[in-house]
Amino acid sequence: MGIFEGHSDIGVIAKAGAVEYDQAKRTYTITAGGENMWARADAFHFVWKKVSGDVTLSAAISFATRTGNAHKKGMLIMRQNLNPDSAYADAALHLDGLTSLQSRDAGGVNTHEVQANVSHPKRLRLEKRGRHFYLSVAAENEEFKQSGSSMIVPLEGSFYVGIGVCAHDKEARETAMFSDVEVKPTERPGGSPSLYSTLETVPVQSTDRRVTYHTAGRIEAPAFTRDGASLVFTGDGRLYRVPLTGGKPEAVDTGFASGVNKHTGLSPDGVSRAVSQGSSIPQSLIYVLPANGGTPRKLTEKFPSYWQSWSPDGKTIVFSGQRDNKPGLFAIPSAGGEETRLTTPKGVHGGAEYSPDGKYIYFHSDQSGTMQIWRMRPDGTEPEQITSDSFSNSYPHLSPDGSRLVMLTYEGGGPLPDDRDIQLRVLSLADKQVRFLARFTGGRGSIAVPSWSPDGRRVAFISYQLR
Repeated sequence: MGIFEGHSDIGVIAKAGAVEYDQAKRTYTITAGGENMWARADAFHFVWKKVSGDVTLSAAISFATRTGNAHKKGMLIMRQNLNPDSAYADAALHLDGLTSLQSRDAGGVNTHEVQANVSHPKRLRLEKRGRHFYLSVAAENEEFKQSGSSMIVPLEGSFYVGIGVCAHDKEARETAMFSDVEVKPTERPGGSPSLYSTLETVPVQSTDRRVTYHTAGRIEAPAFTRDGASLVFTGDGRLYRVPLTGGKPEAVDTGFASGVNKHTGLSPDGVSRAVSQGSSIPQSLIYVLPANGGTPRKLTEKFPSYWQSWSPDGKTIVFSGQRDNKPGLFAIPSAGGEETRLTTPKGVHGGAEYSPDGKYIYFHSDQSGTMQIWRMRPDGTEPEQITSDSFSNSYPHLSPDGSRLVMLTYEGGGPLPDDRDIQLRVLSLADKQVRFLARFTGGRGSIAVPSWSPDGRRVAFISYQLR
């Protein structure tokens, strides 16, 4: 078995799997059946050893044939136990080139995935760092590069690490070869860990996350363009646009507004863009410029002012700020004019957004004790608490049809801090049912602005990695 201790069919298998180890070449050839490794139960063949602590598993994977189900897959796996519904994380290479980090974060729950923005890599690497798992990939004769895919899975004590194959067809047996297989302790960086950002999207129906862009440093505030083909985000005081399918971001001209922060958004007619900028965050003011870039026009005269939302008719902008050392939400005509306070200074108020019909402004507030989602009339009257569960909830964003909102959820009280484990959830406003979308390391910049796609099918967000 080489570096491994045993092998097993996991789950209901109609055709038994097998493994051959070539000691001279140090390669593993696994032949396996299995209907799938997905949902709440798995069926595949697993070659494993028991370990504990933080480990890194890497290997080159190739398939014996190009026939069979397009989603048959070879995997690098870390798994709590050998039960078919075990918690696990894996790096999976599919026959059609799809490369993803998949996981079940507790026994018996649904599997989720993050699809990397790369196809047909030669080698995969799966890293465990505490509760966090990371996928890196490499082409032929190249070094590993971070894919941006990360997930949170709390494996406890000792667990199984190894390689596996799933035919994705209960009536078939498929074969994959694994070479350069290595299991070693995860390397720790010297000094403080480095921060990385990943721009992702998640379909609300399937929850299959996909990476668009990954970079060192902090980027924030993802939003779709009007045609849904690109994403806009902020970083290093600038505004950038990148195709949804990935690529190199290009800077959007913001003129003299060179200190753009995470509070920026497109007008409903797609003609203008509001940005918040200042030499330092407390000095932030709001400017309006052409959607595709150009000379800014100052909107607010007092700082700090942080853009939050356009009204559906484009005539009003709601923003958060502080006046006379009293924080709150404010409204101002988008053409310029006098600002109006909407909320009292009691508590924290932020993440404000108009509903698509213009009848309400949704926002987060801790005025009831914990951070929850509220709404009020556009003039600030009739405040109403929308969520009241055991979590803290913030940054509500309404779907284009106004039927749902997404929000960031976290444990503990107070405003959402940066770089902590959080959830992205979607709330149906009709029946108040909440569904899970994603778990990741995030913060205030993850969905700081409206982030639904124009067709209402997916949401953009930014996850962070400290490595």
